[in-house]
Amino acid sequence: MLADMSIKEFLDKTASSDPAPGGGSIAALCGAAACALSSMVAALTVNNKEYVGVSEEMEKLIQAGSGLMTFFMEQMDADANAFNDVIAAYRMPKTGEQERAARSAAIQQGLKKAAEVPMGVAERALEAMDMIETAVEKGNKHAVTDGAVAAMMARNAVLAALYNVEINLASIKDEGYCEKMRDRIGELRDKAVAREKQILDKVVL
Repeated sequence: MLADMSIKEFLDKTASSDPAPGGGSIAALCGAAACALSSMVAALTVNNKEYVGVSEEMEKLIQAGSGLMTFFMEQMDADANAFNDVIAAYRMPKTGEQERAARSAAIQQGLKKAAEVPMGVAERALEAMDMIETAVEKGNKHAVTDGAVAAMMARNAVLAALYNVEINLASIKDEGYCEKMRDRIGELRDKAVAREKQILDKVVL
């Protein structure tokens, strides 16, 4: 798994001439980082005598953050694999009519998968903002800026993932599918920006 690499190994691989991992994997990494930071805020709140009233809520936040972090780390590989499948489809033989038809179908199927993986990342990153907001509002105030950075990283995860959806839609021929996906893109993008502002407005230093 990409997530099992050291930070340097992952960055070196990303910086190489290999096209994957790329922006989609980085978007998922941003989501994982957002969840890690919100979990840290919660961990610094649990069992703190100043925050006894929210200790149970913070425990639940830590569990939710752990589950989401695992999801995002898995999507780092899922995005790279989806891209590699598209490349493999483009490399299929196309000498005869049947081969061309099979190749075209494989490409279109691969492109949809390559769009749906980052769409899932964007949707879950937006969901994570609810958890992050709780960390900022009720968590240890000494770590409130970590919660703020978590909100920024979640926003980044949404916007970055959506760009990866869009670039795949550009080559998908199913107009109905593309229209639905573009409507969802606009909705998620607007919500992510608005939610980030809502959370950051609650940061008191």
